[in-house]
Amino acid sequence: MQLSDFDFDLPDGLIATRPAEPRSSARLLVAEPDRITDGVVTDLVDWLRPGDRLVLNDTKVIPARLSGYRVRRGPEGETQARIEITLLEPRTGGRWAALVKPLKKIREGEEIIFAAGLKGVLEAKEDGQGVLSFDLEGEDFDAALDAAGSMPLPPYIAAKRAADERDKTDYQTVWARHSGAVAAPTASLHFDASLLAALETKGVTFTHVTLHVGAGTFLPVKVENVAEHKMHSEWGRVTPEAAKKIAATKAAGGRVIPVGTTALRLIESAGRGGQIMPWEGPTDIFIYPGFTFHVADALMTNFHLPKSTLMMLVSALMGQERIREIYNHAVAEEYRFFSYGDGSLLLP
Repeated sequence: MQLSDFDFDLPDGLIATRPAEPRSSARLLVAEPDRITDGVVTDLVDWLRPGDRLVLNDTKVIPARLSGYRVRRGPEGETQARIEITLLEPRTGGRWAALVKPLKKIREGEEIIFAAGLKGVLEAKEDGQGVLSFDLEGEDFDAALDAAGSMPLPPYIAAKRAADERDKTDYQTVWARHSGAVAAPTASLHFDASLLAALETKGVTFTHVTLHVGAGTFLPVKVENVAEHKMHSEWGRVTPEAAKKIAATKAAGGRVIPVGTTALRLIESAGRGGQIMPWEGPTDIFIYPGFTFHVADALMTNFHLPKSTLMMLVSALMGQERIREIYNHAVAEEYRFFSYGDGSLLLP
């Protein structure tokens, strides 16, 4: 299975840089094995059945992008260098792994000064990344980060515009609860309170799980033989209560439908033994054609990058040829792609 099998031509104009307003007014492509239906996200009320269970990722995106400067004093006087930081994942002792640009402009042990009274020290350089410690902890750190940081928009949006205050709301789900993600579970961005209420009235139930989405979700696949790709690891949790409810839905004949590839990857990690079990810890599960699904019966998701692991995941669910047809239709009908784009409901 070759990387080129998951490529397609995407016009640049179809990359969304802002979400639909309101959220639930985005377009929705519904793909069955032998039919494609064009609609809007609020049509979920018609497509979902009483007894279906949506699995929602309740991770909360942190404003992980920081702009600061380091000061160096030498014989020629004081010099400054601007330093851009993107927090990647927390480490023990309040430290963070981070992308540091430019990494060569700062030495280990030097301080970086940010806004809102936040300061960090570069403790180490590892694998092209930095490890930083900060002068604030807990709620004080969260408050300073919220004031000083901006949302870590995906590269394909950041290349077109800078993050702004709107993104602090737009790039966050309405049920976000547990801080730790540096990328949003973007299929979930289509839901608002009115849609959730309508689905609940229909008899659809909801279960929350947590997967802290890492920046590795945007890393390109660099091997031509797909099976040789190594996935990044992300921390997730399926509580005993969540596992019990998901298992009960399947036992009763209802459909378990994760909203987003992150929720799908997590419940399939927790279901590798054949049925879902409680789970807490890192997962680097890689889902590509040939994968056996034990938990997910369908998937709501956005439209993904060519040659990405997420294209491989949806191809595993629907079949490579069927996904090719679905994406050809989406491009022809000018659906909006990627994180702020339109949604799809994949019913294998």
